[in-house]
Amino acid sequence: MRRLILPICLMLGACMPGASGDVTSRAATQTDPSMPPMKVFSVPRPTPPARSNQDMARDFIDLSLRLESGRELKVLSRFEGPISVKVVGAPPPTLLPDLNRLLHRLRTEASIDISLINGPSANITIEAVPRSEIRRHLPQAACFVVPNISRLSQYRAAKRSRLTNWSALTTRRKIAIFVPSDAAPQEVRDCLHEELAQAIGPLNDLYRLPDSVFNDDNVHTVLTGFDMLMLRAFYAPELQSGMSRREVSARLPAILARLNPNGEYVAPRRTSTTPRAWVRAIQTALGPGAGPMQRRTAAQSALHVAETVGWTDHRRGFSHYALGRLTQNTDPDFAQNHFAAADAYYRRSPGTALHRAHAAAQLASYAIAHGRGDVALTLLAPQLPVAEKHENAALLASLMMLRAEALELTGRVAEARTVRLDSLGWARYGYGADWAVRAKLREIGALNPLKGTNG
Repeated sequence: MRRLILPICLMLGACMPGASGDVTSRAATQTDPSMPPMKVFSVPRPTPPARSNQDMARDFIDLSLRLESGRELKVLSRFEGPISVKVVGAPPPTLLPDLNRLLHRLRTEASIDISLINGPSANITIEAVPRSEIRRHLPQAACFVVPNISRLSQYRAAKRSRLTNWSALTTRRKIAIFVPSDAAPQEVRDCLHEELAQAIGPLNDLYRLPDSVFNDDNVHTVLTGFDMLMLRAFYAPELQSGMSRREVSARLPAILARLNPNGEYVAPRRTSTTPRAWVRAIQTALGPGAGPMQRRTAAQSALHVAETVGWTDHRRGFSHYALGRLTQNTDPDFAQNHFAAADAYYRRSPGTALHRAHAAAQLASYAIAHGRGDVALTLLAPQLPVAEKHENAALLASLMMLRAEALELTGRVAEARTVRLDSLGWARYGYGADWAVRAKLREIGALNPLKGTNG
């Protein structure tokens, strides 16, 4: 598994209709003393899963016994016994605190015996290396995880061998995770959550999951209540490495009934599978390598597939959202219609509060650009606590910066100044470099017609 770079989706604060580009998050070599201290999240507040245990048993099997390519795994593989983790390379200052917080959550929420050590060897080695080194090996990856090696220097020789083949594993013993040492704190943390979760647990991603990091849409960036339940079930004593799909399936109902009794009383929804045509179209539209017209065509194809299949869930909303992001600079009114459609589908789909926060940022940007500060404030008000609850500092900072512009439009200048200043601490965690934070401020400020930069 590797965390893919999805430039359009990762530009959480890039707002319409001002000029946008890839939001860079490379760490600054110097810090601006006029900037407030970086803010960090404290106590996690994951939402427990609200789906049927029948649905979650299906999710568990598809996540745990299938690879992202669609290839089925013959047996379940996991670590047996305590799991040790070590960090090597050049970790940025925020990596170890964020890792310790994640390991604490895995111990307390997923009941996994996992700990950080300083010894010469560990089950899982996290190596922090320059982003350029990661992209030299995997150009489309922000970070990635590989079995049976411990250092990036071993990867080139091992990657074409059976040694790094996940499907050949019966029991996991040694795994390496490679994360960027020169990225924004939030990007490093996101890599830790996704790659460590897949190093110890499920290997697949499913677009049908609205409330999980095991989803390549990258909406969720820290492990959710659903994810912790999946990991806790993955390490349930009733299961063990080497079990077949049939053996795992036979034990899952009792495991989930024990771990999630409320799920026994929820009616199953049986969400449809995601066609490969839609996945390919989304990856072309939002991933690296395609030109603007190719991206837009791919996004339109994804929306066509969603309409043909008859989806009314978050995947239909995401199809509209992707098309809106790709057209917001060239056709703002067209994009606005698709952001509104995305929000409408998200509103009807459970587990999509964070999705709606992303859509609201775009809708509020449009309102600010047209001088409707009161509309923007109404859109933004419920989304600030959502971004904070889901620990998305980049999104939270952008929402606060938008709120500051909306406050100015409504004449509340002093309040706007306070909100804007408060946003900077979150932006330093979300965007990293101080110059990138200031660039985000300028980008969002340019939306405000009172500042005379919108033409």
